[in-house]
Amino acid sequence: MNDFHIKGWLNWLPDDTLLKFIYRIRFDKNLNLKNPRTFNEKIQWLKLYDRKAQYTRMVDKYAVRKLIKKNLGDEYLIPLLGVWNTFEEINFDELPNQFVMKCTHDSGSVIICKDKEKFDINEAKEKMKKALNRNYYYLWREWPYKNIKPRIIAEKYMLDESNSELKDYKFMVFNGEVKCSFVCHNRYGKEGLYVDFYDKDWNRMSFERHYHSSNIILPKPKNYDLMVKISEDFSKGIRFIRIDFYEINGKLYFGEFTFYPGSGLEEFSPEWYDKKFGSWLNLKEEGHKGVKRIG
Repeated sequence: MNDFHIKGWLNWLPDDTLLKFIYRIRFDKNLNLKNPRTFNEKIQWLKLYDRKAQYTRMVDKYAVRKLIKKNLGDEYLIPLLGVWNTFEEINFDELPNQFVMKCTHDSGSVIICKDKEKFDINEAKEKMKKALNRNYYYLWREWPYKNIKPRIIAEKYMLDESNSELKDYKFMVFNGEVKCSFVCHNRYGKEGLYVDFYDKDWNRMSFERHYHSSNIILPKPKNYDLMVKISEDFSKGIRFIRIDFYEINGKLYFGEFTFYPGSGLEEFSPEWYDKKFGSWLNLKEEGHKGVKRIG
């Protein structure tokens, strides 16, 4: 993406102007906000015109834990090891040998420690301090992130029953209904991350979105039906949301909520799936009239 954008030199631009600029660079076509048809176009529309205070609480990686505890229970949360306002507050002697550290107010600021003796604290400090000083909203104009208090949390490092990295099960919920899900796996394998899509009946879907798919059919997770139910329960009154889970030793854990997968800037292959996904998303669904632009 353009260096002027990444470095924040375009922060002064209005949201719609910047999104049109980014979309044009990414897809070599104009963004249609008056009559969006594709999934990626509709995601941009949602950034601008569907803004509710609850979305901020849902994407805050610390605040969301309270929501999950209230509605599902502590047992669905990966154990929390600590929360801090600054990196300097962290006492690494109090942390276990393995942990996962992340910022609460953005996406992608994750550090995995598998062995404290080999953990580079200075490198982690540089990454976390840079993230804490950045307002993620300005990057892709994902409004829910704009007013989150920047913090750092650490969670327990988890492995599945095969003692390998976790698979992410991500459910795409359109107007309250799960239409499909995808699994992220082999994240740290030499072949790189695989992303495999399945329909609601767990039939493999023959397309890719930005990442390569694998050539295997993954088994349906034990808690699949519960994942679907939780996803649809949490999505009531929301036009679109993605809800992520982990399944560890047969037990279900919440991952995160996401309102704009890939920030609506990831290509589909074949391209017509962008329109197919777009057809599933009704922006005028009853109960959402009168949504006003904020900020």
